[in-house]
Parts: sequence; structure tokens; C-alpha cells
Amino acid sequence: MSATSAQRKLLLLLPFAAFAALAALFFFRLGAGDPSRLPSVLIGKPAPSLSLPPLGGLNMPGLEPEAFKGRVTLLNVWASWCAPCRDEHPYLVRLSADKRISVVGINYKDTEENARAFLARFGNPYAAIGVDRAGRAAIEWGVYGVPETFIVGRDGRILHKQIGPIDERSFPAILKEIEKAAN
Repeated sequence: MSATSAQRKLLLLLPFAAFAALAALFFFRLGAGDPSRLPSVLIGKPAPSLSLPPLGGLNMPGLEPEAFKGRVTLLNVWASWCAPCRDEHPYLVRLSADKRISVVGINYKDTEENARAFLARFGNPYAAIGVDRAGRAAIEWGVYGVPETFIVGRDGRILHKQIGPIDERSFPAILKEIEKAAN
């Protein structure tokens, strides 16, 4: 094989090698992090001061800034169309029985009819539900996607953020954060 023939083969293989290297880099960098462990810039900051209307057809209040003052509050951002929200719902029902906290929700980009049907089917763990039809409140809270859960201290400051559903793996950490906030 002549030098020019070897050089041509090398030139033909070079784009494939570069592509393989980039693909490996993207694969490892994208798979390296657990998005639920992303730090929130809102930790330690006051909860957003927003008023959200109540979910129609239920005899419960919307979400007001006062909901985050004076007691530990767990805020869950959810939607009826969100499959992981269904998976985490039993954990929220369990948490709603904990007298140390108040569980409130933001219903995100949902129809009221579907949200009510979701709660009728799976149970309503919320003391208050604010409706965020346009998703603006979720932006203020720094929500990446539903479900997300926040623990807000008695002083109205955000103490913890859970990205993704509460599940068997994350439930003990949520309980630990509630214990820290309640004491």
C-alpha cells in the first residue's frame, strides 16, 4: 500500500472517529448528572409572592403568599397529564397526614376538569391548590418540569427542591428535610 493510499484511508476514517468521540462525550456528559440533584438558586430565598386562583369545583382556597408563613409547607407542582405525577401521588397522600407540614399544590398547564378528575381518582392531599394555566408561576419558582416539590420553612424561605417525582428512593430524603425544617 502506498503512502497516498494510506493517507486517503486515514482521511476517510477521520470524520467517523471524530463523530464517535463527540457521541461518546455527549453520552457521558448527558448521562453523568442526576437532574434531581441540580441545585436551585432559590434555596434560602423567600418563596415567590404569587397569588394563584383556586381550582374550580373544589371547596378549597387558591394559593396565596400567606400559605408559606408560620408553618412548614410542602409545595408540589403537578398536572393530570403528567405520568410521574401519578406515580408520586401516593407519597403526597402519605405526607398530607403529617401534622408538621401543610401540603399545597400548583396545578400546572392543566384543564380544571382533568385536574378534578385526577384528584377524584387518586385522592386530594392538598390543603390549597393554585391554578397556573399559563405556566408563569412555575417560572417564578424555577420549575424545570412537572412534578417538582419544594419545602418552604416557617419563615417563608425555600429550604429544599425535589426535581422529578417523589418515589421510594427520594421519600426518605424528603422526610429528613421535613424533620430538619420542623425542628
